[in-house]
Amino acid sequence: MMEDKHRTVRELQSSDIDLIADYWLNADADYMRGMGVDLAKLPTREQWHSMLSAQISQDYAEKQAYAMMWLLDGQPIGHCNVNKIVFGEEAYMHLHIWQPAHRGGGNGAAFLGLTIPFFFKNLQLKRLYSEPYSLNAAPNRTLPKLGFRFVKRYSTTPGWINFEQDVNLWVLEG
Repeated sequence: MMEDKHRTVRELQSSDIDLIADYWLNADADYMRGMGVDLAKLPTREQWHSMLSAQISQDYAEKQAYAMMWLLDGQPIGHCNVNKIVFGEEAYMHLHIWQPAHRGGGNGAAFLGLTIPFFFKNLQLKRLYSEPYSLNAAPNRTLPKLGFRFVKRYSTTPGWINFEQDVNLWVLEG
């Protein structure tokens, strides 16, 4: 676990699964579309439970996804995860602050600063990528503050819950 005065990050635990499922299943539809999410592709609560439970039980070298919880003054307010993991090489990062009240005040950058070392160390990464929707301003402002380098903008379906969209590809090399 790593922390600053008010912010703590830790690995996903079983008790966090409902919080993450609630975020995805109860979030404002316009907010989700603004992140590039195709609402028709969202998993059910049971599917979230199955996927996240599997992640918790796997060794680092076997993980297909790996999540860190973000806590502000001890209360969970978001999570950051990686997928498309090639152990010892690279992974793709996603960041989520659940409530609007916690967005836009520097929490994303502060939490990422605490989280990124876990990804590099535990997954033995050489590169960490992020490819946010090009119209999603928050991550596209935050990533360069943490040393991510812009690679390119291109059109793709970046994940299994997304619609086709223009994304900005960013990379941080370890």
